[in-house]
Amino acid sequence: MTDIDRTTTTMTADEQTQTPRSDRRAPRDRPSLRVGSHIFLLVLMVAFLAPVAWALLSAFKPANDIITDPLVFDPTSFTLDNYIAMFHDVPIGNGFLNTAVVLVVKGTITLFFAPLAAFAFAKYEFRGKNLIFGTVLITLMLPVIVLIIPLLLEMKMLGWVNTYQALILPGAIDAFAIFWMRQVISAVPDELLDAARVDGCSEFGIFWRVVVPVIRPGLAGLAVLTIMNIYNDFVWPVVVANSDQMATLQVVLSTLSQNITGNRIGADYATVTGELLAASSIALVPLLVLFIVLQRHFINGILAGSVKG
Repeated sequence: MTDIDRTTTTMTADEQTQTPRSDRRAPRDRPSLRVGSHIFLLVLMVAFLAPVAWALLSAFKPANDIITDPLVFDPTSFTLDNYIAMFHDVPIGNGFLNTAVVLVVKGTITLFFAPLAAFAFAKYEFRGKNLIFGTVLITLMLPVIVLIIPLLLEMKMLGWVNTYQALILPGAIDAFAIFWMRQVISAVPDELLDAARVDGCSEFGIFWRVVVPVIRPGLAGLAVLTIMNIYNDFVWPVVVANSDQMATLQVVLSTLSQNITGNRIGADYATVTGELLAASSIALVPLLVLFIVLQRHFINGILAGSVKG
């Protein structure tokens, strides 16, 4: 055996003896890191969910007990009086109906036209493309308060104040949605589009039959964000819909105290607090259910919008 072979054999033997040692050390460190991360996440979960759990449970307590014993939960004293009184004093059903109409129509417009515009920016070359897309991005830096007065004057000229058109159309084509979907669609291989064109597919058919199925995770993430934004929108609805008939859920929640004290003579602080918690719990449940059901799609959508290639 030559010296080179001996050296190679010695190095191989050393690597074989050293590799198991490093492999044996790694599992010792990993469980401790996992336990620590799990404990940290558990503490965060308790910190974030504790106020939500307190509000949901307190809504079933007698109004006076919410003030006198806020941290005591007695299952034997649970009651629906706060919910019954709240439905009697507050037009929350009308707020849910208006929010549902705006959510379905405005969400559909956003989820259809924003990816369509993003498809043009991502896969087509035309004059002024970068300038137009840059203008779209600049609108993201404009605060909402700056646009309220011009939009309100426009709605007044069109006669749309206190109408569904005013609640739905402004902001339906969101600049963030276009930017998000452009990043997702840019990762779609151009070869798929070329193959569809060779097969005789139209440009809209390419978008609908090829692009949409591929970007479904990103579209699901955008859908969750869009629903949450529309559901929680307050500033624009409270400005353009100043009548009780057109008030959305968030506007109704903001005027709960006035409605309760106005509809019930002698309503005290405990009564108002109980009905406020009942109404807030009802408004919170749809978002919790939505996030729990679509949590996986939301996370996949976030990854699809942030990772390119």
